[in-house]
Amino acid sequence: MNILLLSDTHGYVDPRIEKYAKGVDEIWHAGDIGHMNVINELKKFAPVIAVYGNIDHGEVRNAFPEFIRYEREGVHILMTHIAGKPGRYSKPLVEEIKDNGTADIIVCGHSHILMVKPDKRFDCLWLNPGACGNHGFHKTKTMLRFEIYQGRPKNMEVIEFKR
Repeated sequence: MNILLLSDTHGYVDPRIEKYAKGVDEIWHAGDIGHMNVINELKKFAPVIAVYGNIDHGEVRNAFPEFIRYEREGVHILMTHIAGKPGRYSKPLVEEIKDNGTADIIVCGHSHILMVKPDKRFDCLWLNPGACGNHGFHKTKTMLRFEIYQGRPKNMEVIEFKR
């Protein structure tokens, strides 16, 4: 299964995303979507799994949850927008894990900082794709593309392009 992971589009779908979205099985959006037109554009390429972020209101917040859990190819995923980072977790994430357990992969956004890191406390892989929109301090737009195969993420690729 091929995945494109992005976050923090803030209402803008960069046309360069299309090149990387073609051929993936799913697109995961880790919040701060901005407008439903972002989701509609991404759905032209693949089904979208998403959570709302702190800038999302109205239709976006009504369409997506704060936390979502799902399984792909035997891998359990927990996605939320604001999770902190390994060792400095958001309180809502800690409560979610306390109530419902951890996952194999924790996906988040919010920081606009790309991070792929093992998390020893929750025994998982931490994925934050950085930011792919035009709002924020980031100078480079980033996304992640990878495969999930036989119960493991593989062939992780960082995609970067200048703002």
